[in-house]
Order: sequence, then structure tokens, then C-alpha cells
Amino acid sequence: MMPNDIANAPMRAPTPAGFLQDPARPILCTGRDLPPQHGVVPHQHPRSQLLWATQGVLRITSDQAIWVVPPSHAVWIPGNVQHALQSDTAAVVRNLYIDASCPPRRDTACAVLTLTPLMRALILRLYTEDTTAAFPARLLRLCAVTLDEIANLPQAPLHLPGGQDPRLVRLIRHLGHHPDDPSALPELARIAAASPRTLERLFRQETGLTYRQWRSRQRLLLAIERLTLGQSSATIAYALGYRSPSAFTAAFHAEFGTPPQSFRKQTAVT
Repeated sequence: MMPNDIANAPMRAPTPAGFLQDPARPILCTGRDLPPQHGVVPHQHPRSQLLWATQGVLRITSDQAIWVVPPSHAVWIPGNVQHALQSDTAAVVRNLYIDASCPPRRDTACAVLTLTPLMRALILRLYTEDTTAAFPARLLRLCAVTLDEIANLPQAPLHLPGGQDPRLVRLIRHLGHHPDDPSALPELARIAAASPRTLERLFRQETGLTYRQWRSRQRLLLAIERLTLGQSSATIAYALGYRSPSAFTAAFHAEFGTPPQSFRKQTAVT
């Protein structure tokens, strides 16, 4: 069950590996287990990060956007981009931290990437290596293969765009922490200190979506989290306020190109 106030969930400190600058160790791999409804405080670090949960669904938030990451995917976080991590479920997290001297991607914002079987195997292999000492030639070659694979991972549309206007940022931050807030836009407008008409304009201008479209996509991303927990389409439909399971299925198919339960099977990691 999603907490009503995930902003008040226990938050941990970031892993120190992201702050180490050492070209001789191009990739550092760390891992941690997160209990349900835990996260990592907002932070940024000079190393870029590939963040993957072998189990659980992660939600990465910044002032600019929200990304939902099931186990079939990972999120790419460029260096020095502020972000926070939250998970409603228990999560087993594996991180790759890439030194700024060898960036494999040109993204300037976070991106959800579809993992290949090879990428998953590389992450798990690097996790077994000792990255606290000087890297032997064998490990450097493994890092080179990993960087090449990261560079070619395709993006997936599992994000909610944000904006720059402080009023829009306030509202998106609130909805990111309270995704099941049922309030109508006139009530939410008080949080943003703006009129509903102004917020409608800001959503269109800065996210490319109307407010209604943005909230619809947010509900569908919440549905992905629930699908990963094994909930049925009917349970999800009524929990998220759809008129019927068929209405939910139609909306999900229109957004992601596949029915909900087919998506769950496609994104299951065995």
C-alpha cells in the first residue's frame, strides 16, 4: 500500500562512492537493501550513476521530473544532478558510479533505460569485484565493456516531465510526495500560490502536457508500481479512480502500447 505521505518516509544518506573522483577507478559498484517506504535524501554527486533495483520499484524525484523504475529498467542520473530516491516496496539496489573522466552518455537529465540481459549481468559481475584498490587490466576491460553497453541502452517513457517556474515546481514536488492526493486543481493551486488558470498554462508550456494529461500519466506510472507488486488490473483500476477495469486497460494501452498484465510479464526479471 502506498503511504499517504512518502515525504515523511525514513530517508538515508547517499553512498559515498558517488563523490569519489578517481579516473583510475572508472566504475564503482555498490549495493544496499531498502526496507519498504524508505529512501535516500535529496543529493547530487560528481559521478554519474546507473541505479537499478533487482527487486522492488524505485521512484526518483527532482524539481524537474519524476521517474518510475521497475526491475526491468534502470535510471541514468548524470553527474551533479540533484535527485532523491524513494521506494514503497522493499528494494534491493545496485549502483554503478561512473567517473566524470569517462561519461558514456550525453544526457543532461535523468532517463529511465531498458536493461539488456548483458547489462544486468555486468552490474552483478561488477558488484562482486573489489573496487577499493587499484584496478587490474582485467577489471578495466570489464569497465570498458560496461560503459559501451550503457551508451547503447534505449530510453523508456517512464517519467513525468517537470518545469522551471517555481509555482509549477512546488506543485509537482507536492504531487511527487503525495501521488494519491485526490484534491482538484483549485485546491492544489493554493499549494503553488497560483491560480488554476496559471497552472494550466504552465503545465502546457513547460511540460508539453495539460494538467489532466499530466495527472493521467502519473496515475499510470503508479499503476506500474502496483503491477510489479502483483495486483490485478481490477484492483488497480478502482484504487486509482478509474470507472472500470476496461477504462484503465484502455488508458494503459494507449500510453505504453501494451495491456497492463502484458506489461507486467514483459518487465518481470527472472
